[in-house]
Amino acid sequence: MTIVPDTPGIPDIVSAEFQADPYSAYRIMRSEAPLIWHEPMQSYIVSRYEDVQRAFKDEVFTTANYDWQLEPVHGRTILQLGGREHAVRRALVAPAFRGSELREKFRPVIERNARELIDGFRDTGSVDLVSEFATHFPINVIVDMLGLDKSDHDRFHKWYTSIIAFLGNLSQDPDVAADGLRTRQEFADYMVPVIRERRQNLGDDLLSVLCQAEIDGTSMSDEDIKAFCSLLLAAGGETTDKAIAAMFANLLTHPDQLEAVRADRSLIPKAFAETLRYSPPVHMIMRQPSEDVTLSGGQVPAGSTVTCLIGAANRDPEKYANPDTFDVFREELDASTAFTAAAGHLAFALGRHFCVGALLAETEVEVAANMLLDAMPDARLAEDYVAEDQGVFTRGPSRVPMEFTPRTPVTEPV
Repeated sequence: MTIVPDTPGIPDIVSAEFQADPYSAYRIMRSEAPLIWHEPMQSYIVSRYEDVQRAFKDEVFTTANYDWQLEPVHGRTILQLGGREHAVRRALVAPAFRGSELREKFRPVIERNARELIDGFRDTGSVDLVSEFATHFPINVIVDMLGLDKSDHDRFHKWYTSIIAFLGNLSQDPDVAADGLRTRQEFADYMVPVIRERRQNLGDDLLSVLCQAEIDGTSMSDEDIKAFCSLLLAAGGETTDKAIAAMFANLLTHPDQLEAVRADRSLIPKAFAETLRYSPPVHMIMRQPSEDVTLSGGQVPAGSTVTCLIGAANRDPEKYANPDTFDVFREELDASTAFTAAAGHLAFALGRHFCVGALLAETEVEVAANMLLDAMPDARLAEDYVAEDQGVFTRGPSRVPMEFTPRTPVTEPV
């Protein structure tokens, strides 16, 4: 086995120093240590765009790592499958996340949930976008899309938080691992009876769509649907939550760009795409090569785990000009392909495992951004704001306190 030693000057990826400022470490990794063997994680770490892109697109790189990384908390998911099995399973779920379906069926659900949350603070003049909107919005949307009981939001949020903690448990904390395993059982106990009841009483919700989906005689079992819902809850919640908060933090700290987006709402997709590049909600995804591969810095043996640093690759100067600058007008990013498998950034991965929910995330962010800008036309950061992002596996602002002038309600004449 090729062992690549840790490089002096790079903080350990599981350290508090790394969490405080991963981007400084990423710069050193890309230039001096593009391939690092991390003994505690039992993983190779790659940071250059060309290597991460290859790991996502090259058929040599498998998702066998999800057998131990995801299955313990979700059950067996679409992310672990390959070949025809993957193609069929993806075809079963993908139609619900295509543009026409989202526009006709689920956009009203997204709009309703955004409006309900904004109504809670639109007249107050201040809001922490993280705790009062972003944390709740995508979970509410997914629960509503599935036709589940929104009064159980606190339970869904607890489960989603536990699953994300399990996935990001790089230091292998046994308590975090145990909580994740408990969550799988609790979620199954909740969801499986609901799925069985829904099969008997189909509606027009996403859960009913999944119950009815069939291709060439293949349909989804109760366990398949439960696992997909668990994956959707975690992946869909975490990414959109952090992306909305990060996009507004980025725009509010670049007032000229915020004004441009306010004046021209067609720039929202570009602002979202640039946020996914500049401050992606998911900073790392793992892959496992089926044969020995040579990457920048050395060889990786077959069967090894490779940790792909999206946060580093998305700021590679070999790919992007002035990569450490947030710029909604960036020419290297095409917003028309930013939410497809042809995306220039790597935030949704690439290849056959490109995020099936990318268009859902785009629609949620577009709707939320438009409604937030309408409700807070002069929004600005609170004076006590201090930029602080949290997380290593996933990462986003801990708070985005905003102030604005509440719009005076229109009084109907008597």
